[in-house]
Amino acid sequence: MENVKTIKGVDGETWIKFKELAAKKRMRMGDLFGSIVREYEKISDDFWEEILSGERRISDEEAKEMLKDVRELRKEEGFRI
Repeated sequence: MENVKTIKGVDGETWIKFKELAAKKRMRMGDLFGSIVREYEKISDDFWEEILSGERRISDEEAKEMLKDVRELRKEEGFRI
């Protein structure tokens, strides 16, 4: 016997659409859910890879200057630094 899991916050309309999608793809709902999770992870990983390894928008010197300006502004306005 399989363990039954629940998902909080899923409204009836979304649940019906999910069931319909699984039926259209001729998949079990658990398999479809796993596929959706894997695809989301891939998209998320690709996004961060692009952010962390992509082309730099500003130089290190420009970044240091910007950080200095932000610190001065925060100090002037009474925010924590």
